[in-house]
Amino acid sequence: MTLPRIAPIVEGHGEVEAVPILLRRIAEAVRPAVPVDVLSPIRIDRSKIVKPPELERAVDFAARRAGADGRILILLDADDDCPAHFATELLQRARAARTDRAVRVVLAKTEYEAWFLAAAGSIAGQHDIAADVVAPPDPEAVRGAKEWLARRMPPGRKYRPTLHQAALTKRFDMEAARSASSFDKLWRDVTALLLPGAPA
Repeated sequence: MTLPRIAPIVEGHGEVEAVPILLRRIAEAVRPAVPVDVLSPIRIDRSKIVKPPELERAVDFAARRAGADGRILILLDADDDCPAHFATELLQRARAARTDRAVRVVLAKTEYEAWFLAAAGSIAGQHDIAADVVAPPDPEAVRGAKEWLARRMPPGRKYRPTLHQAALTKRFDMEAARSASSFDKLWRDVTALLLPGAPA
């Protein structure tokens, strides 16, 4: 049986290690009997990937790496952009670049770390996070989720994506994080990519 193979495209150094962990966790939750082959992410600065033809080149490269039945996931931070509108634009460009591949685009609102905030109770007391931390009322409305985490660390410590992102990705409660709409979209999109013959 051919394993589902996903080629991620990301923007941050922390995501290079964290995203494969995250995708495998989701795959284990939704299709535990079917292992998934997650390739090492292709990292391109956001300032470049949003401009033609960098996105198209990245998608073509990911398609060639992933093989004939490979699937592509583009995961970026929304920052100040509207996730729904900007993701739709990027998805149209990505699909036009490789019409023969299943492609999904997810923009974390406003950044990947907002998903940790949504599941803050599950990372309390872990990796320098204060033991009494609780999720804010609207995690995706927090501007500066990294700074929010840093303020809940001991004096002199700060949140470092290359140090903390993968470690917290291993531990955060994904069901709790699904209260964040952009994480729920990621969950649904990854589930679709794991289906046999995932549609483009």
